[in-house]
Amino acid sequence: MKLLYSFIAITISTLALNAQDSWHQIDSINGVPRAAATAFKVGAYAYVATGLEEYGLSRKLYSYDNFQNNWDKETSLGNTNGQGLDRASAISFSSELFGKGYVGLGQTETVAYMNDLWEFDVVTKVWTQKANFIGSPRKQAVAFTLQSNNLAYVGTGQDASGLKKDFYTYNAATNIWTQIQDFPGLARRAAVAYSGEYHGFIGTGDTGILLNDFWMYDAGLDTWIQKAPFPGTPRSGAVAWTMDTGIDHPLGYIALGEDNLNEFKKDVWEYNYNNNSWMQRTDFPSSGRKNAVAFTIDGIAYVGTGYNGTFHDDFYAYSGTAGISEIMAENALNLYPNPTISLLQISGQKEALIGYRIYALAGTLIKENKFLSVENYTVDLASDVKFPGIYMIQLQGTNYNYPLQKIILE
Repeated sequence: MKLLYSFIAITISTLALNAQDSWHQIDSINGVPRAAATAFKVGAYAYVATGLEEYGLSRKLYSYDNFQNNWDKETSLGNTNGQGLDRASAISFSSELFGKGYVGLGQTETVAYMNDLWEFDVVTKVWTQKANFIGSPRKQAVAFTLQSNNLAYVGTGQDASGLKKDFYTYNAATNIWTQIQDFPGLARRAAVAYSGEYHGFIGTGDTGILLNDFWMYDAGLDTWIQKAPFPGTPRSGAVAWTMDTGIDHPLGYIALGEDNLNEFKKDVWEYNYNNNSWMQRTDFPSSGRKNAVAFTIDGIAYVGTGYNGTFHDDFYAYSGTAGISEIMAENALNLYPNPTISLLQISGQKEALIGYRIYALAGTLIKENKFLSVENYTVDLASDVKFPGIYMIQLQGTNYNYPLQKIILE
């Protein structure tokens, strides 16, 4: 996109997103319209990969920069010689700790059910094949990652024998898959999932009959707990997201999908963990659809693509509710001076700070350090990152990690 267009778009978006529980159209994704793609976020950028297009499947990857409101084409899945890896209905997740994104499983033109896993390095722009998923090859599974242990969780979906309910973890540090407790609900495909720091959430889906049940996974106990059911009509092919609040139980959202009457939905529902309750929010501003993608950056959700008889490439940003803004404000810290030529001071904490992590905008972890004193929280940015530029810092408290904040070294 032209720089002038990007500047104007950012200005308009900023003004529009000051309103709570509101949507605003952003730049459409590059390439042709698609559905059944998959999305992940690393650092300050989000990525949308693969998908079903009008004339076939895709292995293409695009990154979204919310500063510029702009999409860029990245290295396609499998690199230059990745022919045959075009697919739809894949899963994806990311490791913020290692600055990597992952795409796997799904369906290709020639293989109905896949079990491969690929790692994308957001700095080198190179894909590397990792250990195959140890469950049966499948499509339309779900995946989420917990910040507390940096493990990804993958399960449900459909394989050659039918619908599945088994679940597995993937450790990016060791490249090892491990089976965990089966999902206790009905086996299903085309469900949705999102996560907090210690808990994952799964709901809706297709088991021959469309579903509206909703479950929480407790990683510490390896236990699933049924929660208040999703109050919208039962559906499959919905999207889910949660805001980047840096605490374990942020508000979660489920939207869109196709219901039992073959109606493409555009309603949006917010789940509050503290109250175990749901509230309907402002509808998605475009046509109802299924098999879209969703991701969040800096407390803003982005939802787009999908299918409703027509493939779509449009995208919209959602500002969240007053509730999420209050959470973000409550957990924000004061960082000053920012920009800085060296030292960064921190104040406004409600509990002792343990340490901090500094990331490049691409998501690569640059520095992890502990605070030596609870009386003076100072970061020597010049020493930690060495080169002038824009970075992200995450402060670690006793009970939770604070939201990522932008910092500038001059």
